Formats: sequence, structure tokens, C-alpha cells
Amino acid sequence: MMRGASADAYAATAGALTGTGDAGAVGQDLFGVADLLRSEPGLRRVATDASVPGEAKAGLVREVLGGKVSDLALAVVTVAVAQRWTASRDLADALERIGVVSVAQSAGGDADRLEDELFAFGQVVQGSPELRDALSDPARSRADKARLLGDLLGDKVHPATVLLVQQALSGSHRTVQVALTEYQKVAAEVRNQGVATVRVARPLADADRERLAASLSRTYGREIHLNVVVDPAVIGGIRVEIGDDVIDGTVASRLDDAGRRLAG
Repeated sequence: MMRGASADAYAATAGALTGTGDAGAVGQDLFGVADLLRSEPGLRRVATDASVPGEAKAGLVREVLGGKVSDLALAVVTVAVAQRWTASRDLADALERIGVVSVAQSAGGDADRLEDELFAFGQVVQGSPELRDALSDPARSRADKARLLGDLLGDKVHPATVLLVQQALSGSHRTVQVALTEYQKVAAEVRNQGVATVRVARPLADADRERLAASLSRTYGREIHLNVVVDPAVIGGIRVEIGDDVIDGTVASRLDDAGRRLAG
């Protein structure tokens, strides 16, 4: 979460993401620029130096990126370097986040599918120590890891999912799974949605899922996308996590409470 000047800078930069074109390609371009800024400290320092006139920085951006990224991506970056950033790293983080927004927009009517697939693959990574080790192995190049993910996902998922899963390798987040969680939140925010993680002992029936989503939407004043995790440890009932809010109505929780009261 950006604060202070960077929050205002992000809002101004995100506002430049307008117009027509291939939103997925624009997102990829912005990811590439974010990667470039992270790998080139000198360029990053100049691009975020408040003492350098905005026009001079815009000229530098056009010189470095002209013909290498789309016109829309270049326009977004040009607006970004004209802003004042609290920390130099915030510029790259902002461009990556706006790239995620653009890729999410490219999913169009498949937005729900994109969110579900990001969550599902995050669960796959969490449940596979071998995959986690492969993705965190410093001896493997990022390109090699991207090929591994491409082979795993193939054409089974939406192209936007592939783009975001591969971007999760950038190292901008602590782990790939943390990146995927953040990307799903951004994708939901594009549609003014919230995200709830729901833990149940058995899969929810479609009707129950719809009723829960409707109830949470009324409570929070916006649509809520459900990430359902089947966890036999809850025994029965349901646990819902939305941001910092936790609604725990599981049998396991009630048994734990009873045990504490008896022990006390």
C-alpha cells in the first residue's frame, strides 16, 4: 500500500491507463519497464529525482523506451516519471500494479475465471514443496522458471492468468504465492469487488455459495468474490476472512473455545 506522495502519484499514473489497444500487451510492457527500473539503479534514480525537470525525464523515457513498448504504455510511464514518489522503488511497484490492472482488464468477461485461476494456482504452489523449491531456486533463471510455469499451465487457463503467474516470478513480492494473492486482489478491485477466503469442511453447493456471496455483498456494500478452501480440520461450519475481518463459525473453533473454558 502506497502512502503520502506515492499514493497521489499512483492515482495520477493509473489515470493515464485509458484508450484502446491490447490491454494484455500493455500490461506486459509495463511489467518490462518495472523490471528495467529495478535492475538499473541509475535509471531509477534519475526517473524519480524530483530535482530533474519533468520534461527532461519524459525525454529520457522516450529515448530509452521509444519503439520498444506500446504508445499507451509509454504514455503511462511518461506520466509516472513526472510524479513525485516517496521512495524510488515505488515507481517500479506502481508500474507493475498498473500492469496487473491492464492484464486484468484484458480478461473482459472472463474476470471471474481469472480470479479463480490465480487463487487455484496459488493453492497448487502452497501444496507442492517441489514446485515451491523449483520457483525459489536461485540456480534457475527466471526464463527457465517461466518456461516451467508455461508447461504446467499450457492452454488450460486464461492467457491473462499465464501472464500474471509468470510476472509473479519478478521477485517484487516475498514469494510467488504472495504475488498471486496480491494480483487477485488487484483484479477484484478493477471490478470494485472484495475477496473473501472461505474455509469449509466440504465443498459448498452452488446455492449455498450464491447465498453466502449475496450476504457478504450486502454486509460490505460491494460484490464479494469467494475463494473456497476445503479444509477437513474445520470439522463443520464455516470460517470467512475478508481483509482484517474474520468470521469464525466452525465446529473446530467452538471446540477450542470450550476446551479453553474447561481449562480455565
